[in-house]
Amino acid sequence: MRHAGLIAGAATAALVAAGAITYAVAGDDGGGRTPSAESADAGFARDMAVHHQQAVEMSYIVRDRTKDEEVRRLAYDIAQTQANQRGMMLGWLDLWGLPKVSSEPPMTWMDMGGMASGKDGALMPGMATNSEMKKLGELSGKQAEVFYLQLMTDHHKGGVHMAEGCVERCAVGVEKRLAQGMVDAQQSEIALMADMLKERGAAPRP
Repeated sequence: MRHAGLIAGAATAALVAAGAITYAVAGDDGGGRTPSAESADAGFARDMAVHHQQAVEMSYIVRDRTKDEEVRRLAYDIAQTQANQRGMMLGWLDLWGLPKVSSEPPMTWMDMGGMASGKDGALMPGMATNSEMKKLGELSGKQAEVFYLQLMTDHHKGGVHMAEGCVERCAVGVEKRLAQGMVDAQQSEIALMADMLKERGAAPRP
């Protein structure tokens, strides 16, 4: 199956990249300096950890709401990849001795602190609202599959935007490489999900 191969390939590439950088120390490629709490490195790690957590939650919800193996496989791969990456980013914050939460609004490190209002739980671009998360948990079968693919497409688009911001602004080399890996993998999955939606007579949300 073409889709299965694409899903497995994207997940494997992401996990290999993640595994290759778990050795990283706080100042890798950053001149030996520990990032500050206000740095792009810290801001990206904090915000993307939150962003990833919702993707993990959505993926486990849909695995319980459908028996479609293609969607369940994609959801499992996304959940495993993003949980792994989330753990790494929180680990870096620990290494740097920095807090995992900030008093500043999300996306402040990208000079976009006012972009997401946080209304109904959508703290950052692409994140689902609390109402949407509740709806996903109430749907089943094809309806759950379509809604999940639409939500995750939006989620990935927001994640790609944030990861591109880290590639541009972060100073720690290992973190920049992780961010670029996120961009590549999630763009591939966005294209895959567009195909999966089309097969189900649906399309990404405008």
